[in-house]
Amino acid sequence: MSYPSALDDPDAQNMVLRPQLREMLSAILSEHKDAVDIVFSPGRPPQIESGGQLAPVSIPGLSRLTPEDTARIVANILGENHYAQQKLRSEGSYDVSCSVPSVSRFRANIFSQRGSYAVVMRAIPHIVPDLKTLNLPEHVAEITGLLSGMVLVTGPTGSGKSSVLAAVLNKINEEKAYHIVTIEDPIEFIHPHKRSTVHQRELYSDAPSFSVALRAAMRQASNVIMVGEMRDKETIDLALEAAETGHLILSALHANDAVKAVERIVGVFPPEEQQLVRNRLARSFRYIISRRLIPAKHCAGRVAAVEILKSTSRTRDHIEKADKEGKALVDAMRKSH
Repeated sequence: MSYPSALDDPDAQNMVLRPQLREMLSAILSEHKDAVDIVFSPGRPPQIESGGQLAPVSIPGLSRLTPEDTARIVANILGENHYAQQKLRSEGSYDVSCSVPSVSRFRANIFSQRGSYAVVMRAIPHIVPDLKTLNLPEHVAEITGLLSGMVLVTGPTGSGKSSVLAAVLNKINEEKAYHIVTIEDPIEFIHPHKRSTVHQRELYSDAPSFSVALRAAMRQASNVIMVGEMRDKETIDLALEAAETGHLILSALHANDAVKAVERIVGVFPPEEQQLVRNRLARSFRYIISRRLIPAKHCAGRVAAVEILKSTSRTRDHIEKADKEGKALVDAMRKSH
């Protein structure tokens, strides 16, 4: 099977949007600089999500989107990419990255619903955030000194997992002369070569699955491997193996906190393997960073709440002992700081 090729130009490593949609997105972000997501749905005007709430956007001629309007937006995004078109038809949804040069990059999810298409576009800044901007504790910077092991970033959808991973990766890129391989679906932040050499691989464009790309990355003389998301047993198993064999693994996981992250990782394996997986995870993990956005108390919008589980003898012991209620692990987390 052939895949669409990626280009070297950072603004071209994604779908090339047509002028009409570029102008619309530029106008929306110019007027709503704090917009996180842009939603195009039949029967509604274009909407932005900011501070956890949707709000309509005034676009001349688009006071109420029709199925034909959203179909044109989809065609604008996918262009002549026949592979993407086929995946959308066969699976009912498709993730893709696209860009408005000098304005923003986007992670778009296109999906069918009630016989028409809807689109949600997440705005991704061209500038990679840093740890300080994300209000992460200073000792998170210690990750750049790790030579091996696993660092997980967890949280619900939209909590900023990708931003945290990008900030950590960027700091490593600035400080270490490493070979970094990322595996993403789709590529979000662009990481140019700095002190490190960075290769970014996109699912379906450069590799058919996380597990296939991860297995290959272990043979590519990589020091750091960033896996956009650990979704299945094979990927988790390979990530643990890579962490055990001298690679530093960075990855995201959909889980609300560290306790749930441990439960999710262990739970994808059959019962007879779960104790072994607990032992492997206890030895391999270095940090589990959990992030959640909560309503701000004294102003509009949301602020980040962060929980960090660091590898210590106490926390490793609790992971191995299958602390089912999580109380002992949370207590160990408090005492490890």
